Amino acid sequence: MSTEVAAPPHTELITGEELARMADMGRSELIEGRLIMLSPTRRVHGKVEGHFYSAITAFAVRQNLGEVMVGEVGIYTHRNPDTVRGADVLFMSHARLAQLGEAAFLEVAPELVVEVLSPDDRWSEVRQKIREYFAVGVLLVWVADPEERSVHTYRSPTDVSVFTAEDTLRGEEVLPGFSVPVARLFE
Repeated sequence: MSTEVAAPPHTELITGEELARMADMGRSELIEGRLIMLSPTRRVHGKVEGHFYSAITAFAVRQNLGEVMVGEVGIYTHRNPDTVRGADVLFMSHARLAQLGEAAFLEVAPELVVEVLSPDDRWSEVRQKIREYFAVGVLLVWVADPEERSVHTYRSPTDVSVFTAEDTLRGEEVLPGFSVPVARLFE
């Protein structure tokens, strides 16, 4: 995740399809039809995002479970007006991948979403994004906090556990058998 910055003024709402047709705008999300520009992530954010991607990918490939995607992948969390959220890292099983159509952004929810906090993220906005993910069928959300070197594991918007650098993060029912020391994700 990263800080929202002022977007160019838009008087009309746009759709996710219109957003997909726009020239590369850099990091942005569409919230209730309004384009929100996001500031670039910092080095630590990118490094932590990469560690999550690598750990999950190695496991998912070994077990032939599905695909791992990285880099603000667009997920529809609401329609009319459209909301398209950008996930830092996500895992999608073969079964859910088979349900995807031709849309530019994901219309089928992944099972797992990983969000990496930026120093100026507001928890109220993070919690809103988590609620949206669960509303569309995400099963597990990991919120990584590089500053505290911890991972908040959400099984629902209200069922959360916190894992610190001394703990091991597990994939639960989404990635059965997956485990990684939390400290390794923040090296």
